[in-house]
Amino acid sequence: MQFRQRTSAISMPKGEVKRDVLLRMFSFVFRHYKWSVVLVLACVFVSSLTSLVSSLFTKTLIDDYIVPLTQVANPEYASLAQTLFMLGLILFFGTVCSYAYNRLMIHVSQGTMLRLRKIIFEKMQRLPVSYFDQRSHGDIMSVYTNDVDSLRQMISTAMAQVLSSLITIVATFTSMVVMSIPLTLVSILMAVVMMVATSQLGKRSRTFFRTQQQRLAHVNGFIEEMMTGQKVVKIFCHEEQAIRDFEVINEQLRTSACHANRIANIVMPVNGGISNFGFVLLAVVGALLALHTPHISHHTSYISHLTSYISLGTVVAFLQLNKNFTRPISQVSQQINSVLNASVGAERVFALGDAEPEIDNGTVDLTAPQGDVDFKDVDFSYIPGKQVLFDIDINTNPGQKIAFVGGTGAGKTTIINLINRFYEIQGGHILYDGIPITDIRKESLRKGMSIVLQETHLFTGTVLDNIRYGKLDATDEECVKAAQMVGADDFIRRLPNGYHTPLSGDGGNLSQGERQLLAITRAAVANPPVLILDEATSSIDTRTEQVVQRGMDTIMQGRTTFVIAHRLSTVRNADQIIVLDHGRIIEQGTHEQLLQQKGKYYQLYTGNEI
Repeated sequence: MQFRQRTSAISMPKGEVKRDVLLRMFSFVFRHYKWSVVLVLACVFVSSLTSLVSSLFTKTLIDDYIVPLTQVANPEYASLAQTLFMLGLILFFGTVCSYAYNRLMIHVSQGTMLRLRKIIFEKMQRLPVSYFDQRSHGDIMSVYTNDVDSLRQMISTAMAQVLSSLITIVATFTSMVVMSIPLTLVSILMAVVMMVATSQLGKRSRTFFRTQQQRLAHVNGFIEEMMTGQKVVKIFCHEEQAIRDFEVINEQLRTSACHANRIANIVMPVNGGISNFGFVLLAVVGALLALHTPHISHHTSYISHLTSYISLGTVVAFLQLNKNFTRPISQVSQQINSVLNASVGAERVFALGDAEPEIDNGTVDLTAPQGDVDFKDVDFSYIPGKQVLFDIDINTNPGQKIAFVGGTGAGKTTIINLINRFYEIQGGHILYDGIPITDIRKESLRKGMSIVLQETHLFTGTVLDNIRYGKLDATDEECVKAAQMVGADDFIRRLPNGYHTPLSGDGGNLSQGERQLLAITRAAVANPPVLILDEATSSIDTRTEQVVQRGMDTIMQGRTTFVIAHRLSTVRNADQIIVLDHGRIIEQGTHEQLLQQKGKYYQLYTGNEI
């Protein structure tokens, strides 16, 4: 895959979802909400036991109350009423516990999502630029929205359901063994059939859920591209083609989602059918055992009691217990959609959270930077085996203006990206004040320079906030002075609220030239010894460029300035003009010197292109 080619999805391991992904998710929840989870577990335990008590009471109700009461002439109902009242209190307490753990799970799930978003956002700030070059922004956004939300759904519902199911299965199984071993064996047989069916269907749908998440990210990425490029779409009348392209990827998402949910939704009806069949089978076996129950004396062994004695109340109660035993399996199968969806989402969240951060082995801090930047035999490649820069040698003095010219793909922007260590060189050295930049801490290095990118980006906030972005502790007076220096003050004061005018949508209420002026002002307020202008005036009209050029000439005084420009008027007064071609320096000198050579620069100049 080429370095600049963007992938359509966050990298994930192929094959089946591993159990350790969900275990890691549960471990994360327990680590941060240990006592809440413990309290949830206690409430789930009580709620599950109260449900079991109601099933066991069926045997007592029939054998100890209903049957004896039908055999007397004047039945006494006081003891039955008292017992039913106690049962009602127990069930009410179970209902309260059920409400409590559901409320607690909302707190746990939302808190977990908050922490996850915080962790991956902090990680995103520490990732290298190459990470974002290889992935679409819409795909990364999908991790924050769809994938994180899929985890919320699982934690708030499936997690409590799993805990409840485990407790119910263990408690119910114990009660079933105590009541009747033959009937317990029949229940185990039907439970195994249900688990096998759930497992096989789950394996088939898991792949489709992964594909669904990937295609959902693709749809989000496409929409994001269409929103940011809406003007281009309309300029070239690309609306119909965009609609057709979206229909294709939207249909792919629908297909994968249908496949995933179709199989997952079969699980519940299949398990329901197996459960009903098991219920009938148990009723038949229990009835046969009850009808052929031998006489039991007090000398009968306990094992014989378990294997032979079946009362009417036992059969009815066991049927209830069987429902309690198989219901958790059905309930878990109902959550299979969210569990599978969440497992894929967890993979994508952890893939972002586990991404290798930007490496910084620098140990030196620039205390009083002078802005002396030199290149010594620099080689660079984005991917191994495809070198893009060869033997770059540039010697500068503080305060000089260095201009890079050349055709598209010559390596101009790449050189600029190496100065601030967006990427690491493979050969040679780049020196800042005589210190290899690999020895300088990246934060210190980048504070020693300002850069105005070709693609301007403004943040939500006021004009003043955006200017201060270059120096967070800058005063209002410093920001205004920087704006006056670059010629932005006039248009800012004409805005509705001047410097306090709110901006949103990447400064959509400003012209491209005004946005670029703010970006240049932002760089000026930082007041660094090195200034980098990556085609900073490419989006400014000729008249505005003259105003900006005067401002830039002012802020470039005493600063080392690296300029990439598509207009020769911005580089004629440069101290050095570096002509690049396919990653190599082919010419170097002043404007007059290069014209006299009548080489590549002369051709570019006389052809009025760059």
